[in-house]
Amino acid sequence: MSISVAEHKKRRRALMSMMPDGAIAVVPGASVARRNRDVYYPFRQDSDFYYLTGFTEPEALLVLAPGREHGEELLFCAERDPHAERWDGERMGPERATQMLNVDDAFPYADLDDILPGLLEGRDCIYINLGEYPEFDGRLLGWVADIRKREAGGAQPPGEFLSLKHLLHEQRLFKSAQEVKTMRKAAAITADAHMRAMQAVRPGMKESQLEAELTYEFMKQGASAAAYPSIVGGGNNACVMHYTSNDAILKKNELVLIDAGCEYNHYAADVTRTFPVGGKFSAAQRAIYEIVLQANLQAVAQCHPGNHFNAPHEAALRTMVEGLLQLGLLHGDLETLLAEDDEVRDFCPHKTSHWLGLDVHDVGDYRLAEQWRDLEPGMVLTIEPGIYIPHNETTEHLPARYRGIGVRVEDDVLITKTGCEVLSAAAPKQVDDIEALMAQPLVANG
Repeated sequence: MSISVAEHKKRRRALMSMMPDGAIAVVPGASVARRNRDVYYPFRQDSDFYYLTGFTEPEALLVLAPGREHGEELLFCAERDPHAERWDGERMGPERATQMLNVDDAFPYADLDDILPGLLEGRDCIYINLGEYPEFDGRLLGWVADIRKREAGGAQPPGEFLSLKHLLHEQRLFKSAQEVKTMRKAAAITADAHMRAMQAVRPGMKESQLEAELTYEFMKQGASAAAYPSIVGGGNNACVMHYTSNDAILKKNELVLIDAGCEYNHYAADVTRTFPVGGKFSAAQRAIYEIVLQANLQAVAQCHPGNHFNAPHEAALRTMVEGLLQLGLLHGDLETLLAEDDEVRDFCPHKTSHWLGLDVHDVGDYRLAEQWRDLEPGMVLTIEPGIYIPHNETTEHLPARYRGIGVRVEDDVLITKTGCEVLSAAAPKQVDDIEALMAQPLVANG
């Protein structure tokens, strides 16, 4: 279910077709990052670079040079080294890259200083996302400076640097059929992991033990890793937006909020479910949960072509404020509260949506010409309304039964020609469905 070599080729050709005559694009790959001393983090390729090449090794650079007589698509990568491969695994090497990745030519990464300046010379502009890899940026500026020193002898340095983001990230925003298939799989694995957690949870467990159930399901079904640090927050910890300590004990009378998604063939899922540790929602927990659930459903209903990006958030926020007013947790006029937003943000501090794809917070503009852009087929976004009532000095005026409750219900949604598809729909979110699933025992090794 990985993206085909032909599709990566198609992406490179599409990007070059948007570049003006005389332009060249330079796309660095990611580097290995040190964790501590001689231990390194597992390597994960830069998303832009992967999108265009499918290449998953460090020490790599893609150059797109439209109109170049001897090949427009050039890859620089590490050479094969039997000694290094014995320790770190097989490398593709430039000799095999042209065939395996369908690029026009490939060179050793160590030869950048000798080859790349010649490719830059005579080009009008360089497309690159400056600032993402400062060390490479410094080398690139040095090569351009050297060309400028030779202007008197007829050398022609590039005249400007242009950001690659607008062209490439607009392209990445619209998912192909192969990408959608991959993201469906990522969402399906993630839904299974959330269901496993619902069945595995027991009072007295540590949050980290519940996280382990998620990780097990991810890896068992072929995901490479979690797409981001999993949030497993019991009780008051659910009110911390980016809680990742996951080291507290889960208590019977509390809810646990799990925000977790797998990465499958480099594509991310991002799903949140909230459920009772003891298997049954209390009346207060259910009251807050139902408000957030309705907000989620109302937001999903706004996910269709022609609606603007912020429409789901507006629908979700209105539903949550109405619900909080009915419970007496907010006071005042609905429209005034929605307009002023300050009091509302105490309960609902974050937006409802972001793009999803190769990155959890995926690329693409949210506004065009200072207006929220319209949703279009092929876009994938999250729908994640939430209400959070921390048990601290800021909520002392609220009824005790609601304090320490944090609820978020998040789905991954694909915009289609006729509406939308909820990719994560398999993960139950209705109260009765959650309680029924939690009443079923988890099959050992299942």
